[in-house]
Amino acid sequence: MSILKIARMGHPVLRVQAEAVEDPTEPEIRRLVGDMIETMLDANGRGLAANQVHVPKQVVVYIPPGDEDDDEEEGDGGAHEVAVLINPQLEPLTEELEDGWEGCLSVPDMRGIVPRATRVRLRATGLDGSAIDQELAGFHARVVQHECDHLKGILYPMRMHNLGSLMFESELQHYAAKADDDGKG
Repeated sequence: MSILKIARMGHPVLRVQAEAVEDPTEPEIRRLVGDMIETMLDANGRGLAANQVHVPKQVVVYIPPGDEDDDEEEGDGGAHEVAVLINPQLEPLTEELEDGWEGCLSVPDMRGIVPRATRVRLRATGLDGSAIDQELAGFHARVVQHECDHLKGILYPMRMHNLGSLMFESELQHYAAKADDDGKG
């Protein structure tokens, strides 16, 4: 397996619609998935879409949130299985949107507040060719929506209502620390 180069915001591969995978069991797809998982873990990411590694195919890998971090933006990542989605399709199950902080390996060192549907239905194919049909909610729904957006050529800043919340992670950490200090009084 190999660590792949991650495309950064501005690269044309991030703006194209990814192509459907005809046979998810092909050795080429298995190799790609293995490389994507290794790349995601090496970059300390939560998810990765194939076009982020310069392959415009409808393939996503991600670490599903566990019960202990379902409402958290960050998890330890190491304790969970990596999920693989081939040709994923999402259907919102509610009009309710929730704002939440997001980051992205293709928009390094930045975070922004993004509205996402609170519940979605996920339909996809697994790496073994099996059908996936799940209802997702909360942070799990957010992670999958973020990764599936990549397959449509959408980066999270394009979903933001207020670019004023787009900031470097170091500033967000400083801001959060200051807010904690201000509240202890």
